[in-house]
Amino acid sequence: MATAPPPRPPDEATLRAADEATLRAAYGEGAGVGWGERLARAALTRIAEPGDEVMGRALRDRGAEAALRAVRAGQPMPAASPDRTARYARRAAGADPVADLAAAHRVGARFVCPSDSDWPGQLDDLGPQRPFGLWVRGRPSLRLWALRSVAVVGARACTDYGAHMAARLGAGLAEAGWVVVSGAAHGVDGAVHRAVLGAGGATVGVLACGVDVAYPPRNAGLIERMAERGLLVGELPPGDHPTRSRFVLRNRVIAALTRGTVVVEARYRSGSLITARRATAMGRITMGVPGPCTSGLSEGVHELLRDGAAVVTDAADVVELVGEIGADLAPPRRGPVLPRDLLGAAATRVLEALPGRGAADEREIAEVAGASCDDTLSRLVELQALGFVERLDGRWQLVRTARDSPTRHAG
Repeated sequence: MATAPPPRPPDEATLRAADEATLRAAYGEGAGVGWGERLARAALTRIAEPGDEVMGRALRDRGAEAALRAVRAGQPMPAASPDRTARYARRAAGADPVADLAAAHRVGARFVCPSDSDWPGQLDDLGPQRPFGLWVRGRPSLRLWALRSVAVVGARACTDYGAHMAARLGAGLAEAGWVVVSGAAHGVDGAVHRAVLGAGGATVGVLACGVDVAYPPRNAGLIERMAERGLLVGELPPGDHPTRSRFVLRNRVIAALTRGTVVVEARYRSGSLITARRATAMGRITMGVPGPCTSGLSEGVHELLRDGAAVVTDAADVVELVGEIGADLAPPRRGPVLPRDLLGAAATRVLEALPGRGAADEREIAEVAGASCDDTLSRLVELQALGFVERLDGRWQLVRTARDSPTRHAG
């Protein structure tokens, strides 16, 4: 009896149709944008670089689908050079948005467009540099997390002090219920993400590559934990790798997404300063953690502070600045409470009237304190009971400490 031939594997067209059907179902009929616009915007993330203002204005004026048709046909955009037009056309020929959306879907990522319910409206402040869309990996809502978020950024080659301050800020902000945004890089970024995760908080990593790419490789474990417990966000399609310019352009998203930006260690020429200055330009709050004046890694932060950024030293300072006015106040700052701080005003005047060295009688002390002899004697007896003064041979003197200095403090 002849056996039936093995079933033929599905061809590429069949697989592609299955992918598209799955994706349409995943994004749903009630999505904020139509399927054609979503495909066009996804394609444009592979055709134009992040923050491309020529493409951004074309999207605003023509819409995503018309802009994509134009670049595929080699039509020049307004203000586009011949080189840019040719580059668009070359990249458009290889763009496959269905394949990119399917690749993202396989790693638990989605593509969020303006007008989607999960789109953070504050990104619209970027104008023509607004992302064409965002590739988002992780379950939480990006829009809701961004509403109560703050960025903490800084030097990749940070000092132990910088790493400590980043971790302190990250853990404190997490405990206060704030979402912490950073760039998933080495140094300050990695320290703050790890501290937030360690405190059980919410953190977002804004990447300069595809959300399925672990970069830098040494942070691969951290990036995977963020994908599982937080969010990874990027403008580049799956598989794309970072470049120097993409790191710089990524910073504008960090600045726009959050209520404020804290810089922990930065040299004069630093991407963190770019983030802070973009934040300032968009009306966000800019903050800096001061460091040693002898450290080159604090030079950039100190420059920000001279330009008007707020000084912060812990999470409470940050929350007071970015939180609700009058509701998220930092606790009052003061030194330790000394026993003399608990004295009443009259007793304090009498204590301060005693000589620093030697002794005096009630009349001399009363004259200096500006009080009656009876009231002065009453206060001296009170101070004696509290251990501040002692009486020897009818005269009063301050009790000496073990280091033979008076208990009262000069000035």
